[in-house]
Amino acid sequence: MRGANQSSVSEFLLLGLSRQPQQQQLLFMLFLSMYLATVLGNLLILLAISMDSRLHTPMYFFLSNLSFVDVCFSSTTVPKTLANHILGSETISFSGCLTQMYFVFMFVDMDNFLLAVMAYDRFVAVCHPLHYLTKMTPQLCALLVSGSWVIANLDVLLHTLLMARLSFCADNAIPHFFCDATPLLKLSCSDIYLNEMMILIEAGLIMIAPFVCILVSYILITCAVWRVPSTKGRWKAFSTCGSHLAVVFLFYGTIIFLYFNPLFSHSAETDIAAAVMFTVVTPMLNPFIYSLRNKDIRGALGKVVAMKFFLLNNEMG
Repeated sequence: MRGANQSSVSEFLLLGLSRQPQQQQLLFMLFLSMYLATVLGNLLILLAISMDSRLHTPMYFFLSNLSFVDVCFSSTTVPKTLANHILGSETISFSGCLTQMYFVFMFVDMDNFLLAVMAYDRFVAVCHPLHYLTKMTPQLCALLVSGSWVIANLDVLLHTLLMARLSFCADNAIPHFFCDATPLLKLSCSDIYLNEMMILIEAGLIMIAPFVCILVSYILITCAVWRVPSTKGRWKAFSTCGSHLAVVFLFYGTIIFLYFNPLFSHSAETDIAAAVMFTVVTPMLNPFIYSLRNKDIRGALGKVVAMKFFLLNNEMG
C-alpha cells in the first residue's frame, strides 16, 4: 500500500468540520451565515466605491481590490463545504483538490500583499500628506496590484506543481473542510522534504516581507499620530490602527501557526480551527474593519440605497 503511486488516488474525501450530526447542523448554519455576511459586506463596498466618484482614490482602489479578493477567497472553500453537507458527499477529485488548493493560496497571498499595500498607502497619507497625490499615482497603484497578482500566481504555481509530483497512498481521507497543504502532505507516500523547505523558505519570505512592511508602516503612523495635539484625534487614529492590526495579527498568526510548524506538531482539530479563522472569519471581518466603519463608505452606501428606493418608487408610480 505504501508503494501505491499517484494514479491509484483519483479522488480525496473531505471529512469536513465534524463527524457529529448535531454539530454538523450548527456548523452548517454558522458557515452559511458567515459566508453570506462576507459576500454581502464586500459586494456593498464594491458597489459603493464604483458608484461614488469621490471614492475613486488610491485608498478605496485598494479597498475594492481587497473586497473582491475576500469574496473570491471565501467562495473557494465555503460553498464546497456547504454543498458537501447538503448532498451528503465528501468526495473531491485529485485535480479538483489541487485546483482548490491553488486558488486558496493565491487569495491568501493576495490578502497578504493588499494588507501591506494598504498599510503603505496609509503611511504616505498620514506621514507625507502634502506629497500623497504625487507619490500614490494611478500608475503606481495599478502596478502594485498587478504585481501582487503576478507574484501570487507564480508563488502558488510553484507549490501546486511540487504537490502534483507527489505520490499518494491508499488512505485518501483529508480531515479538513478543504484541500490544505498540511493534511495533503501527511497523506503523501513520497519524500516531502522539498515541499516543506519551499514552504518555510520561499513562502516564508512571501509572508514575512509584507508583514514587516505592515508593522513598520503602523509604527511610523503611530509616531506621527502621537504628535497630533488633539486628544480626540489621537484616540480615533489609535482606534483605527488598533482594529487594523487586530485583523492583521489574526490573519498572520493563524497562517504562521498552520504552515511554519513541523508536520508532527499538527492536529486535525487545531488545524481546522486555525484555517477557519483565516479563510472564513478574516474575509468576513475585513469589510467591517476597513470600510463599513468609514463615514465616506457609509455615506456612499446611503446614497446607493436612496437611489434604489427612488427608482423603485418611480417604477411603482
